[in-house]
Amino acid sequence: MLPIGDDNSDRHRRPLVTTLLVVANVLVFFYELQIGRGSPRSLAAFVHEWGVVPREYALGVDLPPTIGGPYWLTLFTSMFLHGGWGHLLGNMLYLWIFGDNVEDRVGRLPFLLLYLATGVVGALAQIAAAPTSVVPTVGASAAISGILGAYLALFPHKRVHVLFFFFVVSVPAILVIGLWILTQLVSGFGQVAVTEETGGGVAYMAHVGGFATGLLAGLVIRAATIRSGGPRGASGRRVGPWRATGGSGPYRPW
Repeated sequence: MLPIGDDNSDRHRRPLVTTLLVVANVLVFFYELQIGRGSPRSLAAFVHEWGVVPREYALGVDLPPTIGGPYWLTLFTSMFLHGGWGHLLGNMLYLWIFGDNVEDRVGRLPFLLLYLATGVVGALAQIAAAPTSVVPTVGASAAISGILGAYLALFPHKRVHVLFFFFVVSVPAILVIGLWILTQLVSGFGQVAVTEETGGGVAYMAHVGGFATGLLAGLVIRAATIRSGGPRGASGRRVGPWRATGGSGPYRPW
C-alpha cells in the first residue's frame, strides 16, 4: 500500500515548516547531484564527510574526510542527504502527507524540534546497532519515522488514501502506519548484526528509533491536549470537541 494523501479537512494552518523541510531536502539533493557530475569520488567523500559514520561515534573521533567541526554535527546534516531519486522522493512523499497534520496540531516550532529530535534518536539507534560500521548513513527517514509515530498517536483513525494495486482506497492511519512499522521491526531486528562488509542497505533501526520517539512524544501531546480541553487553531481558539481517539550505494539510507 502506497500512501498518496490523507484527510486534511480539519487542518487550520498552512504547513510552513513541512514545506520548508521538503524544499531544504530537495535543494541539498540537487547540490549532491552537482558534486556527482564533477566527480563521483568527490560525492562519495562528501557523503562520508556529512553522513553519520557509526565508527566515529564508537571511537569519539572524526575520521577523514572531516567536516572541520564536531563530528556529532553529522547527526543533523545527515538528515538532509539522500542517496538517489527514489530515496528522496519516497521520503518527501511521506513527509508531505503526514507532516502537515502533525505540524498543524503541535505548532510550527514544536514540530521542527520533534522532527530534529526524532532524527537524532534514530541515528543513535542505528549507531548502537552497528557501532563498528564505516558506512555513512544518510536520509530523512528517521525524522520522518518520528513524524509517523506522532501522527499515529494523534490521528489513529484519520483516513489515509493509499494506492492498492490499481485502486485508490481510504483506510485508517493505524492500519497504514501499523503495517509500515511492523515491516521495519522485522527487518530491523534481523539486521542488528550489520557490519561494514554488508555495504549499503536500509538503516531499519534508525526508522524504529525515530518512530518510537515520535510515538511517545505524540502520546504525551495527546494526553496534554485532552487535559487542556482540546486542540487550538492558528488563531489560538479551540477548534472543536477533541476526541480521545484522535479525530479525523556507499551509504546506508534511512
